[in-house]
Amino acid sequence: MQRLKEILRRIDHRGYSAYQELRGKQFQSSLFELFFDQVQKDPFAPATRIRVRIPDDFAKFPDWTFKNKIRRIALEDFLLRQLSREAHKFSRKRGEGKSGAIFSYQPSQCVIERSAIRKKENFLEACFFIGLPSRGRRILGQQAEVMLLDDLKRLITMSLLYESLVSEDLELHIKTIEAAEFLRNRLKELGLTCFVGNGSILPRRSGVDDRPMDAKKAVPFIAPKELECTIELPNLGSITGMGIPEGVVLIIGGGFHGKSTLLRAIQDGIYNHIPGDGREFVITVKNAIKIRAEDGRSIAGVDISPFINNLPQDIDTANFTTENASGSTSQAANIIEAIEAGAELLLIDEDTSATNFMIRDSKMRRLVPDALEPITPFIDKVRPLFNDYHISTILVTGGSGEYLNVADRVIFMQNYQALDYTDRVKKLITEKPHIQKFGKIDSRIPLKSGLNPEKRPGRIQAKAKGAGRLILGRTEIDISQVEQIKELGQVEAIARTLVYIYQYLIDKKITLNQIFQMIKQKLTEEGLESISYQSHPPHLAEFRILDFAFVLNRIRGLKIIKPI
Repeated sequence: MQRLKEILRRIDHRGYSAYQELRGKQFQSSLFELFFDQVQKDPFAPATRIRVRIPDDFAKFPDWTFKNKIRRIALEDFLLRQLSREAHKFSRKRGEGKSGAIFSYQPSQCVIERSAIRKKENFLEACFFIGLPSRGRRILGQQAEVMLLDDLKRLITMSLLYESLVSEDLELHIKTIEAAEFLRNRLKELGLTCFVGNGSILPRRSGVDDRPMDAKKAVPFIAPKELECTIELPNLGSITGMGIPEGVVLIIGGGFHGKSTLLRAIQDGIYNHIPGDGREFVITVKNAIKIRAEDGRSIAGVDISPFINNLPQDIDTANFTTENASGSTSQAANIIEAIEAGAELLLIDEDTSATNFMIRDSKMRRLVPDALEPITPFIDKVRPLFNDYHISTILVTGGSGEYLNVADRVIFMQNYQALDYTDRVKKLITEKPHIQKFGKIDSRIPLKSGLNPEKRPGRIQAKAKGAGRLILGRTEIDISQVEQIKELGQVEAIARTLVYIYQYLIDKKITLNQIFQMIKQKLTEEGLESISYQSHPPHLAEFRILDFAFVLNRIRGLKIIKPI
């Protein structure tokens, strides 16, 4: 650190570019090592990327806090939140632009694996950002010295050492996440797709604030007796709640009674949540995907013939390609792509679905015979989807009773309380629906020419542009309708994975499904950083293969061929 101090004093009041002398350098203090992975070229440019590495002898985290993968992820998540809170206390204006800023990756309410903080075998490593101080684009060496030699040490001491933390809070955090993951791993053997714990707070503060609604306003969830189950959890004892079984499940009820709120909680239940979120024990199978209509999206080489046939002008629906899909064709493609990527549960809300794709009532069927209607509605395929592929569906509906004929369970929402209406519904059903086959899912092979990440020859560009858009080369991908992506770091990681498959996997022979499996194996065995062309990336977050597949399929210009 004495060497760092000497450099800062030597470049004091020089032009901002003199900070580049720090790039790639490593400095040692009595507590930690400091690495400058990237140095900003201008006070208004993206902030400087640094890493600190703290040996276990100083961090002193007990073995129980990271004895398995899920505990390690929970520990890293807890420390990232601690680092983010404490960094705000030291971040202040020390010149122009980003001068004096200290900040880390901002986590959501979810607990997922991220590259920002890593507990390695013998040390703890944290990546974050600082704004190197300047005024008039002249280096403020003394301000930088305070930041890097004094504030940084205090920040690390307050946020990344076990002895500085509230051990009871850390223990609760780890045990809650471990219990939630244990419950998710038990769902399949219990024949469930989802579990909603009693006392859960499902409503959020707003559409842009994912924190729980004030407990004084929210109605805690209570399971109907018919769907109630009790599960023994490690560390936390038993928990009681609603178990949603596999098959076809409807959520019905009047408007504004909590149908969509329950479905949103279920779709976010693919993630573990921090203590106090209200959804700690809303647990859904990992491969659940939200399906919706998506007017205007592009589709490349998808066989939507299980749903749509005999389109005018002899359009081939077995190899359907368009730059401007309708509501029905987009929803059909979304389902086929989800099956291709390994979905186990489809989540559908009639409010965001294409009406003509979801249902054709008896009167319309008499007026327009099936032979003249190209769309086979989802109601005719939801049961075969489960019978043939063992893919369950949870559907929110309030406007059509036709789905009652094919439902295994019916949950009625009234004033945010769930009631089991299955027996009532069975008394209304007088005839059994005709069950057909779902149809074949064809393999698809992507071509390199549709995935070029180069902005210009030799210059790769792959990055998030906000949470709803991704830049790949010269292409901007709209992913705003991929609803289960929760963090910017997931978009960044998916962007890098698209570059990885372009560089190493696509060869005119490997199918998309094979690519998905290879990526899943690589991430499991080698971690997030293995798919990044950037060393020590500070802002990558774990993503699901399903979400990766949905992003890839939304690339305009994607080129697909079928296996010979």
